[in-house]
Amino acid sequence: MGRIIAIANQKGGVGKTTTAINLSASLASLGKKVLALDMDPQGNMTSGLSVDKNEVEYSVYDLIIGNIGIEECICKEVYENLDVLPSNIDLSAAEIELIGVENKEYIIKKEVAKVQDNYDFIIIDCPPALSMLTINAMTTADSVLVPIQCEYYALEGLSQLIHTIDLVKERLNPELVMEGVVFTMYDARTNLSLQVVENVKENLDQTIYKTIIPRNIRLAEAPSYGMPINLYDPRSTGAESYLLLAEEVINKGEE
Repeated sequence: MGRIIAIANQKGGVGKTTTAINLSASLASLGKKVLALDMDPQGNMTSGLSVDKNEVEYSVYDLIIGNIGIEECICKEVYENLDVLPSNIDLSAAEIELIGVENKEYIIKKEVAKVQDNYDFIIIDCPPALSMLTINAMTTADSVLVPIQCEYYALEGLSQLIHTIDLVKERLNPELVMEGVVFTMYDARTNLSLQVVENVKENLDQTIYKTIIPRNIRLAEAPSYGMPINLYDPRSTGAESYLLLAEEVINKGEE
């Protein structure tokens, strides 16, 4: 039974999609069978894994409005061990189309359940907002992984996100847990990055991953080539960091 991890943070620009792309690709490179599920209408995870979001025949949107089953939507073996369930701008209309639909919080959960056994991991990239799409991701997921940028306002949105996770757990998905926090865009040259890490550790009663993702030029360049970092520049510190994170995620599941 595949582990389903939603990558969520309602703040944009915190390395959420970068983490979703590169964690998926790193898990796949370690021999795990992975489905990368893009729930963000921007479709950045889709294009960051070399799938042309404007050319795909079916996307998550078709799944949500019930046009089609999950099997037809999946782009198979985009890379070795890695399948992609793509998204594009069509998905932004789903919110409106779901008004009045019964059990709309569980649409993705029901579909993903059909293929869950085919994968070791299903990684869901959530939109940067606490929307019905994010709630669908959280009712589907076993856990939520939260990337936090090492900057001054890091903690600000976090309490709100944890509150949402708790609400979903209480009302919709009692199995949901907080996978943990991963620090992104860490700049070793600044005291601020260090202070943020210390501050979060002091104030947060959550699992914090040991791996910290550095600010890395190669990591920022990779999506424009439609490649995960482990293929774009396997020797970069960004690639090494995401590989370490993937190992931590695997080991955590085996504890």
